[in-house]
Amino acid sequence: MGKRRHRGLALVLCALAAGPGAAPSAAGDLATDASWQKLEATLAFLRARNARDYAIASPPGIDEGRYVEIGGLQQWITIRGQDRRNPVLLFLHGGPGDATNPWGYAAFGSWLRHFTVVQWDQRGAARTLARNGTASAATVSVERMARDGIELAEWLRASQGKAKIVLVGHSFGSILGVFMARARPDLFHAFVGTGQVADPARNYAVAYRALLQKARSAGPPAAVRELEEIGPPPYADGRGYGVQRKWSNRFEGADLFLPSTLGLALMAPGSTVEDTNAWLEGQMSSAERLVPETSALEAKALAGRFALPVFVIQGAEDFTTPTSLARSFVDQVQAPRKGFVPLAGGGHFAVFMKSDAFLRALLAQVRPLLDADRR
Repeated sequence: MGKRRHRGLALVLCALAAGPGAAPSAAGDLATDASWQKLEATLAFLRARNARDYAIASPPGIDEGRYVEIGGLQQWITIRGQDRRNPVLLFLHGGPGDATNPWGYAAFGSWLRHFTVVQWDQRGAARTLARNGTASAATVSVERMARDGIELAEWLRASQGKAKIVLVGHSFGSILGVFMARARPDLFHAFVGTGQVADPARNYAVAYRALLQKARSAGPPAAVRELEEIGPPPYADGRGYGVQRKWSNRFEGADLFLPSTLGLALMAPGSTVEDTNAWLEGQMSSAERLVPETSALEAKALAGRFALPVFVIQGAEDFTTPTSLARSFVDQVQAPRKGFVPLAGGGHFAVFMKSDAFLRALLAQVRPLLDADRR
């Protein structure tokens, strides 16, 4: 349910900038390496350009980035929207540890006309990890992070003057969202899951069958060959899961989308390469601690009774957290109101890759609740 990238981004980029055959600089030499300085100058230009292009210019708008004391740690959030009178939407990133803040300035453009969007570097992720040190990663757990999220929601209600907020969780964030919504339904207009984690024990087996069916119907032959070669999970080592992830990303278009997030992170307004390194490090350390915990969750721990409306807006062809399981999750939910919306042509990252379609579905499901809560 997450993605891993290479450590030592600075060294890799420096080697790429120096050209074929060049040896990577030592970390201590980066500041004086000419090729690195040239790359940094280019990144500085692009960051300044993006700061202008993605600025919130409307007088009633809000564009803030700050640390907030949550759960005894300084945790990084951004708050952005065209009109601070709009409803507040708290977005829970996936991964685990894959914060959207490094590239999310470009992800929610159309949303900012309708919502004040809050993105949060969760405990152990990105700038929150960098601020509090690697020792803070040892404190991550689903239960602790759900309490963090509730504390943040309470802070947002007070600071933004809202009675309730909208809660949206992607992938690993959909697990946090379930526990937050169950524990404190009074804080939220609704919980909306996407890339919804529904049944970790069956996840890879169901995804494998869907992938093989897709490969046999649409190709390429290499997909059929590789998937048949590994067979269905569980696997003795990581190779089988790697083949599944390769073809799920390929069929979902994520093989192009995911590298683009790295480029956007490097060009983020006000960011540094150290910020990007912390983002990558947070993904790896969070996965090491949280994947075993989330993999052990049972379906009955995630579905069940909710005291607030619950919706899932899911890519119609999600081969990572399978669409069929997400639909079953909604079927099993007991809530005052619920719904399942498949997004045609969307996969696991539909919330980003089909963001306008996702927004339309979000408004159709949630806007009536916002109007009702105002009365």
